[in-house]
Amino acid sequence: MVSNLLEADVETVLDGAFAGTDDELLVIDPSAETVTALIEARIDRDDLPRMSMLADEGVLKDVMDDFLVASKAADLVDRDALSLRLLPEDVENALFVSESRAVAIVGAADRVAALSTTDEAFVSEVYATHRAAFDDAETYTLRTPAISRVRETMAAEIGETARDDFNAVLEALDTARGGNGSLDEVTVSLLVAARNDVLLYDISKWGEDVGIASKATFSRTKTRLEDLGLIDTEKVPIDVGRPRLRLKIGDERLVGLDAADFADVAVDLAA
Repeated sequence: MVSNLLEADVETVLDGAFAGTDDELLVIDPSAETVTALIEARIDRDDLPRMSMLADEGVLKDVMDDFLVASKAADLVDRDALSLRLLPEDVENALFVSESRAVAIVGAADRVAALSTTDEAFVSEVYATHRAAFDDAETYTLRTPAISRVRETMAAEIGETARDDFNAVLEALDTARGGNGSLDEVTVSLLVAARNDVLLYDISKWGEDVGIASKATFSRTKTRLEDLGLIDTEKVPIDVGRPRLRLKIGDERLVGLDAADFADVAVDLAA
């Protein structure tokens, strides 16, 4: 049976064709927007198949430059809900293929057009062809830590309040992605640390250990935020060695705000 579907977004296509059915979904040559939509759709759901994604390297690099998306993808990889491999050559259409259905995806303005078939012989051939291509393809390695590990270690090493602020700021940035994209993960970590009077040594060590960035990157970003007046530091004496620096909010416009407003004001001030 062949049917034409016109759906508002990729998740709706997934719900209509694949939710609660097959164990694996092959995703062939998705666009950057589709990769992002698939990760966002899968991260909080267990009724969608495991995704084996064969994608263009440039597309994956562009998508994974976004810490929010990359850290969620890393979570899915850790849970064996997502595999990423490099597409060796272009195909005519982006495809979703399971053992029971094949769907060709075509973008149409702000909507998604999908041509679907459940013809057993055809689907079996398409699935076998692309499953073999996936097996032979080079694995794409994520360098971003899983978001669940980031949250767990921040709560354990920095504090639950800082973790809650970190989550809330990321959620605010995620909701306004595209408009509030100028705060990277290191900047968010440092601003949250300053909001909670955390030592620079502690937040930078945590960030390096969890895989967000090196201590040197944290130090450079701290200096930039100091120059902008967003954060300040105070020396904390220790028994042996040089005093450590406690991070403090440096701009009164960031004081007393909830996390969403804190993110909005910080974006404006950091621009």
